Amino acid sequence: MSGRRDVAVPVLVVDDEPDMRASYERLLRRLGYRVTQADSRQQGLAVIHAEPLVLLVSDLRLKDGSGLDVVAAAHAAPTRVPSIVVTGFLSSESRRAALEAGASGFLAKPFAATDFTALVRQVIDGAR
Repeated sequence: MSGRRDVAVPVLVVDDEPDMRASYERLLRRLGYRVTQADSRQQGLAVIHAEPLVLLVSDLRLKDGSGLDVVAAAHAAPTRVPSIVVTGFLSSESRRAALEAGASGFLAKPFAATDFTALVRQVIDGAR
């Protein structure tokens, strides 16, 4: 792992499943990051537009729409926010759509904690 983290700048986690948000938060805190949570597309978009972020982790399918809308907003933000899309609906189409929306990484559920943390490190270090 490289560099110092700015713990004042959070990672945004967007998922409509409370257990998944809690798991992401636990793993990200172990890596030293502060976490902001959103449980919907609408909340995720509001956070993207309201505060600086070091990373976005978003579920592909949310109760009120596509997580790719949040990814696209993060990618288009004045200070581009790298993002990871996580899905239980893995397909070549979903992977392609995530990358086209601007995602820096893609992970299929269920996943090992080590795979998630390695991808977080890779995406954040690649964005520096």
